[in-house]
Amino acid sequence: MSDYRGYLETAVEAARAAETVIRHYYQGTFDVERKADASPVTVADIESERAIKDVLSRAYPEHGFYGEELGHESADAEYVWLIDPVDGTKSFVRGYPFFSTQIALRHRGELVVGVSNAPMFNGGELACAARGHGATLNGEPIRVSTTDALAETSLSLGNIAALGASPAWPDIGALVGRVHRIRGYGDFYHYHLLASGRIDAILESDLNILDIAALTVILREAGGDISALGGGAIDLDTRSVFATNGRLREAIAPFVSAWDEARDAPTG
Repeated sequence: MSDYRGYLETAVEAARAAETVIRHYYQGTFDVERKADASPVTVADIESERAIKDVLSRAYPEHGFYGEELGHESADAEYVWLIDPVDGTKSFVRGYPFFSTQIALRHRGELVVGVSNAPMFNGGELACAARGHGATLNGEPIRVSTTDALAETSLSLGNIAALGASPAWPDIGALVGRVHRIRGYGDFYHYHLLASGRIDAILESDLNILDIAALTVILREAGGDISALGGGAIDLDTRSVFATNGRLREAIAPFVSAWDEARDAPTG
């Protein structure tokens, strides 16, 4: 097995470089533009992605990039960095700290390194992992919960409007009535909670690979599992998530079996 810890250290350095940019602009005055899909973009998004690419390019000039704001570069390389510099730009624009920087490394098609940094949230949360070396949150090892019964499960739903628009929603609604607690933490936060054992499962739609690539590595290294809602593997075209602590997948799977990724996952 390859040792990816050196790549992880560089990815953390890149996330900290982005954090410097983010702190400079956060709750300040800046223009907000709209991309083709109507989502917002700011100077902080663009400059922080440039800061990330600068760190990674200096360390690994032969690597490719798959970025949210600056596009693709050598995306067929053996090593490709997946970057969302400000995941949660709407939160950033409105001045509340529910956003993060997401950096992942893909090696020969497999996600192997993940960094999720939420610099303004709760004094700062940095979750990271490299394949084969476990996951940490603010430097401390983390592990998923041992919950194995639906009646004891804390379930977080993300992008509920997209889930509710699916013909599969009645089954998901039935699941809601079976679990102990329902929450809607969303974005980076419910993945941090799941990986560190504070909730037990996540169902989410209306996302893309840059939102979850890093979090996928972190969750797997913490002992959890993650797939698309329909059960498919996490890949570049992923638009939904079914994630658990591993023990609950079999119990929850019947409630999401009606989800059809081609039919139900938003394509915008």
